[in-house]
Amino acid sequence: MTLTEEVLLERIRSGKLIEGPEYATERYLEGLKRTLIVSADTELISAPAYFRAAQDAPNINAYISATGIIQDELGHAHIAYRLLRDLGVDTDALVFERDPKDFKHPYAFDVPLETWTELVVANAFYDRAGFVLLGDVYRHTSYAPWKRALVKVDREENFHLRHGERWMEILAQDPDKKSELQRAVDWMFVLTLEWFGLPDSLKRHTDQIAYGLKGLTNDQLRQEWMKTAVPLCERLGLRVPAHYEPDLGQYVIDVPFPAEFDAERKQWLFEKGPITWDQVLARWKARGPANEELVKAIQRGYEQIRKSLEA
Repeated sequence: MTLTEEVLLERIRSGKLIEGPEYATERYLEGLKRTLIVSADTELISAPAYFRAAQDAPNINAYISATGIIQDELGHAHIAYRLLRDLGVDTDALVFERDPKDFKHPYAFDVPLETWTELVVANAFYDRAGFVLLGDVYRHTSYAPWKRALVKVDREENFHLRHGERWMEILAQDPDKKSELQRAVDWMFVLTLEWFGLPDSLKRHTDQIAYGLKGLTNDQLRQEWMKTAVPLCERLGLRVPAHYEPDLGQYVIDVPFPAEFDAERKQWLFEKGPITWDQVLARWKARGPANEELVKAIQRGYEQIRKSLEA
């Protein structure tokens, strides 16, 4: 019997997991592939992004910790790409032959991380976003192979964000380093707010919730991230453009959002007021200054081998 959308949705609503592509509809699988590609690309691109900044590690132990995180991120990417391969996707072409601008990772990674301070804020902010997003998938996904694979990923992402927290605490104790820390927070906090995507009122793909690929909406996930990111910064005496509003029972963003961002200067142009999400989408599509460098770092070896075989 051909599986219909109605039968599939009823199975998902009853709490049953989808054990493989043969138990799903084409529409479900397309939504799953889109979600997995974003996850895989994000994990993959974090490796060269973090490695770039890890060169500024203050000592060998710090460098080893950073490379351990990078190794984890590559493992997480492998999990998602392997799931995609099992769904019939040509992952070699996906990783090694795509144009850098066609990768689906968050725009934040296209802004280069250049210092140890920026790296640990990325751990505390970006990995926290990953923990929130993948934790939600882990708890709610209807796709059983991904749910099982995320047991490992969930624990390791938690370690990454704790690494960032610990180092932010260390740096915040030094007045000079705290100033540098504040500068990193100033541009990276709002970039991480963007990480969760369009507001719910403008969301284009609603299949993720309907098919149980995730449990929370974009705006709910943004709130989940702020629930821990804002108190962390407040505890360390760092300014962030958001506060908790008891009457609303949620966090409120205190600056124009979305806003124009100068990626070269790593500076938000809040004084110009809010912009539209269409303008944000145009910036995301154009990618940022580190996009090609980071993707080419991943693709370089494959390209060299391919050319040598053709010679």
